[in-house]
Amino acid sequence: MLRNTTISICKAIGIILMVIGHTEGTGWLGSFLYEFHMPLFFITAGYFFSLKYLDDEATFVKKRFKSLYLPFLKWSILFLALHNWMFRLGILNEQYGNGAGGVTHPYSWHQMQQNLWTMVSAMGGYDQFLCGAFWFFRGLLVASIFYLVLFKIFDNIFRKCGCYNFNDNPDHFNDVYRKSIIPIAVCLTALLLAMWKTCEGLKVINLIQGGYREIMGTFFFGCGFLFRQYAYKYRVNWLATAIFAGTVFAFSRLASTSMAWNAKFNDFLALPIPALCGFLMTYNISTMIDRHDNLLRRFLVFCGDNTMCIFVFHIISFKLVSLVKIWYYGLDFLQIGCHMVIHEHANEDFFWVFYTIAGVCVPLAWTFAYRKTVAHIRSTIS
Repeated sequence: MLRNTTISICKAIGIILMVIGHTEGTGWLGSFLYEFHMPLFFITAGYFFSLKYLDDEATFVKKRFKSLYLPFLKWSILFLALHNWMFRLGILNEQYGNGAGGVTHPYSWHQMQQNLWTMVSAMGGYDQFLCGAFWFFRGLLVASIFYLVLFKIFDNIFRKCGCYNFNDNPDHFNDVYRKSIIPIAVCLTALLLAMWKTCEGLKVINLIQGGYREIMGTFFFGCGFLFRQYAYKYRVNWLATAIFAGTVFAFSRLASTSMAWNAKFNDFLALPIPALCGFLMTYNISTMIDRHDNLLRRFLVFCGDNTMCIFVFHIISFKLVSLVKIWYYGLDFLQIGCHMVIHEHANEDFFWVFYTIAGVCVPLAWTFAYRKTVAHIRSTIS
C-alpha cells in the first residue's frame, strides 16, 4: 500500500495535540483537544485495515504484536529498569507528583518483578509517571484484533444466511457487505457494548483499566475503515471544517468528555460525535496542508511517520523545560519530579508552549540524528 501523507499529517497533528494535552495550563484548548485527539489515532489505524486479513488472520495478529506489543515491552521494561535510578537523580521523588497530590515511590525487587510479569501478561505495570500514555499500546492492540474477530463473526453470519451473491457480479455485491454493512454492524456492536458497560458500571476484568478504551477503540477503528471506503467521494472545504470545529468546541464547553478509562454513561454519550467531527476537521486541515510542498508539510509528514518516538519520550523531554522553569521562578529543584509538568504557575504562564516544543522536537531531533549517524556508519563500512 502506498504511503498516505495526508494520514501522516493527521497523525502528526494528533500527536502534537496529545503533547499539548499533557502540558497543563491550556484551558479551553485542553478541553477542546481531549474531545478527539486519542480517538483520532484509532481512526487512522483503522483506515489501513485490509480485507485480505479475513483470510489471513495470523499475519494480521503477528503484525499487531510486532508493532504494538513488542515496542510496549521494550520501552516499558527500559523505564522499569531506570525507575529507581531516576530517584537517585531527583527526576522522580516522593515529594512532588501529579496534580491530585499522588506521588510515586522507588520499587523493591519484588515490585520490579511483579511489574515485569504484569507487562508481559497484561500490558500493564508500566511506570505511570514516565509512561503514562502507554495504555494506548494495549488499547490499539486489543481494539484492532477485536475488530477483526467481530468482522469475521458477522461475515460468517451473512455467508451462512445466504446474503452473499456468488452469481451475477458477485464482487460488487459482496463488497457492499464487506465494505459497508458488516463494518457498520461491527461499529454498532462496539457502541452497544460500550453503552452497556458504562450504563451498568461493568468491567472487563481481563483488561487493566476495565476495557472501555478498547471497546470504544474498536468503534473508532471501524470508523476509520469505513471512512477509507468512501474517502474518494469526500470533499474537503473550509466551511465543513469550521462546522466540525464548532461542533467539537460546543461539546467541549457543554458536555466535556474524553476517552478516559473510567468514563461514565454521560461521558460515553458525549464522545462519538465530537470525536468523529474532530477527526474530519483534522483530516480536512491535513488535506489542505498536503497540497503544498513546503517546510510545514515536510515537518508534519516526518512527525506523523515518527509518532512512536514522541509518544514514548515526550514526558521525559518535558524535564528539560522543567529545569528552565525551576530556574526562572526559583523553585525547589525536586519539582522536576512533578507529573507530567510543574504545576505551579501552570495556569498563568505560557510554559505549556515550551513543553510542547520540547515534547515534540526533542524526540524527533534524537530520531533524526540517530538515523543519520547509523546511515553514515553503514555507508562508511560498505
